Amino acid sequence: MSIVNEAEVSTLKGAMKDYWSRVKAGDIGSLPAVLGLVVLCIVFGSMSNVFLTPGNFANLITQAAAVIVIAMGLVFVLLLGEIDLSAGYTAGVSGAVLVILITNEGQPWYVALLASIAVGVLLGFFLGTLVARLGIPSFVVTLAAFLAFQGILLLLAGEGGTIRVEDETILAVQNSNISPIGSWVFFIVIAVAYVLVGLSSMNSRRNAGLKTELKKLWIIKTAALLTLTGLAVFALNLERSNNPDLVSLKGIPYVVPVILLLLVVGTFVLGRTAFGRHIYAVGGNAEAARRAGINVKRIRITAFMICSGFAAIAGMIFASRQNSISPTTGGSSTLLYAVGAAVIGGTSLFGGKGKVRDAILGGLVVAVIDNGMGLLGYAAGIKFIVTGLVLLVSAGVDAISRRGNLTP
Repeated sequence: MSIVNEAEVSTLKGAMKDYWSRVKAGDIGSLPAVLGLVVLCIVFGSMSNVFLTPGNFANLITQAAAVIVIAMGLVFVLLLGEIDLSAGYTAGVSGAVLVILITNEGQPWYVALLASIAVGVLLGFFLGTLVARLGIPSFVVTLAAFLAFQGILLLLAGEGGTIRVEDETILAVQNSNISPIGSWVFFIVIAVAYVLVGLSSMNSRRNAGLKTELKKLWIIKTAALLTLTGLAVFALNLERSNNPDLVSLKGIPYVVPVILLLLVVGTFVLGRTAFGRHIYAVGGNAEAARRAGINVKRIRITAFMICSGFAAIAGMIFASRQNSISPTTGGSSTLLYAVGAAVIGGTSLFGGKGKVRDAILGGLVVAVIDNGMGLLGYAAGIKFIVTGLVLLVSAGVDAISRRGNLTP
């Protein structure tokens, strides 16, 4: 691998050269997911007149939301080199608790939501304790929990039964939108906050004598990101209803702020706290982390608790989209899609590498494949095969990059 000195990196050309050197060395991050998403959108957009319409764009977001949130939580566990196969049904059980408290017990939505998240966190504590304290492999523990939680969901919902939720706040998460003006205000606030936080972070690192990203490159990347998100807001503010006189559909779905809030919280925890640094340390080398004084067992337990907490929030999103909870909520391909989303987005199955944003990128890739192939009339079997191949390729690239085989 070629070495790019500090003087060269101080120029835009040098920074790009340094980035390409890191890519060839295996540090590819989310690049495959970004390129794959662009290619898929171009292919499906050229083959379907419906794919790039505002209505389908909004549908993509709501369709992918629950899987993305579960994948966000899974990132914390995958960073440790562990796995949680029960996250899908954790969402189902927590969602059932939410709906039962609202529908059957008459509790307000916020009390029910807090209770369902508490249930999710408690389930994660149980799983993490078995893995960390007893040393049972996470694959075995969570596979057993997959079956057990499915049984609990059947008992709560009743086999073949459905519990409906009619709370307006819960239903609005997936079925209502921010007004067009509110959507632009929301975009401006987020854009200003993103720029200010980015500049503050760069200045802090520079004052501390740490290496910072070239400012010109940061400006280009930020401008590109804000332009894309601005176009997305513009598209979502267009009328999506087939009968606007009866019902108008405009604006950003309420689930988007929910996902962004979780992204901000998860990114802060991993990037700005000692706990986040410890997760990466344990995932990179657990024994070295233990010798450095890190409580490895506590880190593992907490990661499983966070994963299940995110799954509980996904349970609320499921309930909102389906207007109910059933024995199949969180089952079927939900968990497989969530793991696939995290890995496709760039999180390593071997631990120590990944970010919460990977779940969003990977979740969009999975949703685009499912949605685009559905619009083109492909059978469900073909969609599963293609998604599986994309996941296999992503895991293969990750494995190869860890061995440095991308270096010529």
